[in-house]
Amino acid sequence: MKRNRFTSRKRISADATELSRLAIGLAESGSKLEDMFWQNRLGKLVDKLFHDGAEDDFTGSLDRLFDAHAMAHDDLADTIEAHAESCVLSHLEQEFDILLFTVPLLAWSRFSIPTVMIPRSILQTLKVHLGAHVFAAGARLALADYLYSPDQLPHSFTDTWQLMQRLGTAAMAGSDLGIDASGMPETNRFLSDTRYLVGALAVRRGQPLFRWNEADKSTRESALKEWVKQGGPCFEALLTGCSYEPLLADAYHAACRAADSASRPYSLKASVAFLQATLGQPIESLRAVIGGFHDKRLEEYRIGFGPKDGDLVFHGVVWPLLGIEDENTDVAGEIETALRKSGLKDVVTLDQQFPYEFCDDCGAPLYPNIDGDTVHAEMPEQNNVPSQTLH
Repeated sequence: MKRNRFTSRKRISADATELSRLAIGLAESGSKLEDMFWQNRLGKLVDKLFHDGAEDDFTGSLDRLFDAHAMAHDDLADTIEAHAESCVLSHLEQEFDILLFTVPLLAWSRFSIPTVMIPRSILQTLKVHLGAHVFAAGARLALADYLYSPDQLPHSFTDTWQLMQRLGTAAMAGSDLGIDASGMPETNRFLSDTRYLVGALAVRRGQPLFRWNEADKSTRESALKEWVKQGGPCFEALLTGCSYEPLLADAYHAACRAADSASRPYSLKASVAFLQATLGQPIESLRAVIGGFHDKRLEEYRIGFGPKDGDLVFHGVVWPLLGIEDENTDVAGEIETALRKSGLKDVVTLDQQFPYEFCDDCGAPLYPNIDGDTVHAEMPEQNNVPSQTLH
């Protein structure tokens, strides 16, 4: 009997069901050997689905496991991400490990933070410094010739996998990847934001990927120090009018998460610097008020910056919760520490629970003031500077 197509909308495919079964098996495994059994079968299915472009199977299985089996959900998500950012490719009858990576840059500016095409000469210089200070000797690199904003990064697992495949093939061939930026989405304008240099490296199967994988006892810390010193100036021509801080290159998803975390204290530092420069007042005249905003649970903290002697809010910063952070995590203490490191001395944390609300007219977040009210962030009119939400 033919069924109405709407009656089966909530069903998931056989492949999605099998993803869930394998992920649950992995989550409930009792030994490393059994782990390998499940990982092998799960990895083969994930690879097949990437080649089929089956994004719906990934999301359907993850959605079902989110409530049904949290550990299996995390194991499946880890597996999908790993296979989206890495693979084994053959070139001239030799196998290479491929890894998609990104180099995040934290930036702030009173003007627009660019998303730009990267000239060939700068690409080559960046590859020299990445090869000398970050990646293992002998690694082949390919870079995308575009500096991405968060809105322009791949938004799905399959899009990420396809970019990894293209960049990996380019790395083995000794070339870079030209990006057609004409179809890129528009970038939201924030005072503080992140930009991403994206690339792939290819190494012979089983060989080291990074400097700190090699036997010369290099560390991530020493690699970052040399990368910032030697490679950091390469971005000056791309980020005109910006203050910026390069982070360390890493596997795509790990680097994106590291950037999300690092961007939160960076945005506070940018706020203080911006307000000092714009208002022309000493930092001692400013106050920051921290409040937790709740829906069914704590969703985020918002920080309102204003004058020490009043209840106005000049600027606001949203500090989202990440990963396993919740009401039991001392996020407010972390925010206060970051504010004091930026030089701000008057920091107030309010104990009340604020509703997770936005302005009905413009949709902007509302920020806490010293009286415990939520208000719009507005710069003083005489400065003729529009208010901005900092992220």
